Amino acid sequence: VKGVSRPDDAVRAVETGFTTMWVSNHGARQLETSPATIDILPSIREAVGPDVEIIMDGGVQRGTDICKALALGADSVGVGKPYLYGLAAGGTEGVIKAYDILKVELDRAMGLLGTGTVDDLKKRGPGLIKRRGASARDYPDRYAYERGYGGGVI
Repeated sequence: VKGVSRPDDAVRAVETGFTTMWVSNHGARQLETSPATIDILPSIREAVGPDVEIIMDGGVQRGTDICKALALGADSVGVGKPYLYGLAAGGTEGVIKAYDILKVELDRAMGLLGTGTVDDLKKRGPGLIKRRGASARDYPDRYAYERGYGGGVI
């Protein structure tokens, strides 16, 4: 199911029989105050446990974004913008170049974190990612924190 952005909805999806979910705010096109997917990802992973496949998208443009998403609970990451930028700039070769850049950036970030594999990154990940302090703009309403929203990632 695509468009999961709340831990309680993720649990409901699993109870309904879904084994894969796509954490997405659809680019926040409809509601610009939607929480960033990277901010809600850890609470969704915690809610559904390790056996549910989670794909995350939203704002992913660099290898470090992929690294953070994997470290915070994603099993895979959607990279629509880099794909489209590469396609517009150079067709098929541009897409290949965009993916090559992402791979180099991801490999570098993992190396700097001291993780040699994606499995190692996912296992040690939450302790490797620094979170900034929350601000009022991180919470769409006063109960948002209790539902798993907010907190920000740098």
